[in-house]
Amino acid sequence: MIPTPSYKGKVRDVYDLGDSLLLVATDRISAFDVVFEEPVLDKGKILTRISTAWFRQFPTIPNHLITDDVSKFPPPFQNEEFLKGRSVLVKKAKRIDFECVVRGYLTGSAWKEYKTEGTIAHVPYPKGLEESYQFETPIFTPARKNDSGHDENVSESVMEREVGKELFSQLKEISLFLYNTAHSLMAKQGILLCDTKFEFGLVDGKPILIDEILTPDSSRYWDASTYALGKTPASFDKQILRNWLESTDWDKNPPAPALPESLILELRKKYLELEDKITLCLSQK
Repeated sequence: MIPTPSYKGKVRDVYDLGDSLLLVATDRISAFDVVFEEPVLDKGKILTRISTAWFRQFPTIPNHLITDDVSKFPPPFQNEEFLKGRSVLVKKAKRIDFECVVRGYLTGSAWKEYKTEGTIAHVPYPKGLEESYQFETPIFTPARKNDSGHDENVSESVMEREVGKELFSQLKEISLFLYNTAHSLMAKQGILLCDTKFEFGLVDGKPILIDEILTPDSSRYWDASTYALGKTPASFDKQILRNWLESTDWDKNPPAPALPESLILELRKKYLELEDKITLCLSQK
């Protein structure tokens, strides 16, 4: 008999197995830190496949993945049907409480900050930049993970002060390397990796990648054929949901509004299309 999860996140169920964790990606979807009633069919499986493929794309970067093979899970989880395709056994790490965000283009919260303050991640930028502007080189804009409320965008100096100079430099270098490599690969498939976030933990004092990487829930992926300055290109990610919510009068507090079936189907379709593009780009590298 499967026990109850040790922790239920917004979209994942977590089982604490001592030295390891079993992460189960559900079909729940969230936006603005609120979970919606309507699931996106197979979302957990799609994101697990995408994230696992990217982890294996970067064998020189240590990560938390032990196995995604259910037959190798410990009892009582071994070969459980509902876990297949949506679960990974991972190393337990001490989470570093910052999201390592890399941005290649000016959009989202960075665009909002720039319009009101003239800064991006608390750094002044020239006047006159347009939405979706591509930075000359991608920028690192960390965010502090808060246990309650929204994550907080902070400056590099704040993160460096709190985690230490050496660890900060490591995390920034790895994050930029991962973004630049993925951006280059996806561009060949007509997809722009707009921005993404990475999370890290410590094992024996050394950083490893944890959580998920380069999925449509942790990244913005744009259709390159629709890219133009001054507007938001068509998305292959959760921004589709956020855009719909922004068009409503919802105040971004529970209870969440009901999502139309057409929106759920569009999200699933775009996630599957993106997975196909990622699979193709990784097979042709």
